[in-house]
Amino acid sequence: MAQQGVQLDRESFSCSICLDLLKDPVTTPCGHSYCMNCIKSHWDEEDGFWDEEDGKKLHSCPQCRQSFTPRPVLLKNTMLADVVEELKKTGLQAAAADHCYAGPEDVGCDVCTGRRRKAFKSCLVCLASYCEKHLQPHYEAAPLKKHKLVEPSKKLQENICSRHNEVMKIFCRTDQQCICYLCLMDDHKGHDTVSAAAERTERQRELEGSRLNIQQRIQDREKDVKLLHQEVEAVNLSADEAVEDSEKIFTQLIRLLENRSSDVKQQVRSQQKREVSRVKELQEKLEQEIAELKRKDAELKLLSHTEDHNQFLHNYPSLAPLSESTDSTGIDIRPLRYFEDVTAAVSEVRDKLQDVLRDEWTNVSLAGTEVDVLLSQAEPKTRAGFLRYSRDITLDPNTANTHLLLSEGNRKATLMRKHQSYSSHTDRFTGCCQVLSRESLTGRCYWEVEWRGERVYVSVSYKNISRTGSSNECLFGFNDKSWALHCDNNSFTFRYNSITAPVSGPPSSRVGVYLDHTAGVLSFYSVSETMTLLHRVQTSFTQPLYAGVGIYYYYGATAEFCQLKQTEVI
Repeated sequence: MAQQGVQLDRESFSCSICLDLLKDPVTTPCGHSYCMNCIKSHWDEEDGFWDEEDGKKLHSCPQCRQSFTPRPVLLKNTMLADVVEELKKTGLQAAAADHCYAGPEDVGCDVCTGRRRKAFKSCLVCLASYCEKHLQPHYEAAPLKKHKLVEPSKKLQENICSRHNEVMKIFCRTDQQCICYLCLMDDHKGHDTVSAAAERTERQRELEGSRLNIQQRIQDREKDVKLLHQEVEAVNLSADEAVEDSEKIFTQLIRLLENRSSDVKQQVRSQQKREVSRVKELQEKLEQEIAELKRKDAELKLLSHTEDHNQFLHNYPSLAPLSESTDSTGIDIRPLRYFEDVTAAVSEVRDKLQDVLRDEWTNVSLAGTEVDVLLSQAEPKTRAGFLRYSRDITLDPNTANTHLLLSEGNRKATLMRKHQSYSSHTDRFTGCCQVLSRESLTGRCYWEVEWRGERVYVSVSYKNISRTGSSNECLFGFNDKSWALHCDNNSFTFRYNSITAPVSGPPSSRVGVYLDHTAGVLSFYSVSETMTLLHRVQTSFTQPLYAGVGIYYYYGATAEFCQLKQTEVI
């Protein structure tokens, strides 16, 4: 028992970097303690990440990985130092030293002879692991300082080509595998190849994009669950009110009608149970999807922290793809009193029974309003279906940049070399050749834009987008207040908040835009003989939207909002 207590103290007062008792202990902002020299050396050599906003290097805790910027200023923890000194006097030093040796599950130092110490780092160039002592040449010798050091790994040999016994530093995109430089001149000659580091960087971007998508879906589903909870409360409240009103009416009738009162009450409760059951069933599905998305996000996060490029690329394809999202484009809650028709029906029966024989009974059918299936209607599948929601869009001259000429009843914008004589207005785009619609867009809407020229972008935007200057805060698609499809001669690109998403689809001079504001759906279509989905956005719109277009550089280029009819055929 005494030995067990010593073991606990040894681990509690040992540095997790050198695995020895703490020397000049310091504590990081996250609460973990290290030897002062150990944590300083770790941060000096740490590759780390860079804060994209501040352009400063991020320093992380080796235990919990919490990042800090700027680098924390560490001061000696005098109280902890005193405790460690007392422990040294008890003979704990030897126990702590014993703790530094590698066990069956640890990565051992490849240089140590006899009993091997735990590895402190693994070198991807030497393909060997080193304890702190034998790692020192990598810090002191100039040629070794350039080597790539990572956390201790038992899988270093997987970086060696089994055929040529060379380090695999190249990734073959043709065959989707890591290779060595000899493979490049042999079986993979003429293939599309890049460095493993470059491929890792690209896959890392894809991974981060997947995480952003997952996190957005989690937020959307959590919002849906909250709305479903409110729906349950609304159903219950409406049902309670219906029961209360019905009971008041039935008390006015003679004893013969008392049995009928309980019948109506039972019908209301039965309908209430069905509606609540239906809502909760959908709620459970969404909660299951949230759990799956969080699990998937955790897997991607773990993979994103893999320092070994080859291991990252080896494990990346094995990740299971995301399951299809629940067929939900939003939750539509309406302020209905679901059972108000019950009260009306019972009142009507009461009035009629005053003139009818007491032994004649008129059936009171339950006319409770059925819950309006919570989920918004699905997106149309045909052009005729989209045209049901067509909107006439006109452009607001007060928003038009002075290089844009509006014509065709303010439906068409043309980029002109000469400034137009518009009056001064605070809504006008002064630096970007853009214009917004007069009409605000809510609910379900559809419109089409015919464009000509080198480059045009079709957009929707909040009204409070910046108007002055040519910064990203004004330009459609480069901020969090606008979504834009950029149309080139042979390709399309979608942008939101300066994040670019490539779009595949047939080239077309006509773009269809579908908006379901309540459901948070925004879709862009290539319109020719058929309609092809180019890009769909699922989000939560917080304000009414306005349609917009912008034109780049090419004078004479045009963008026109088409006049649509429900019977129109291309």
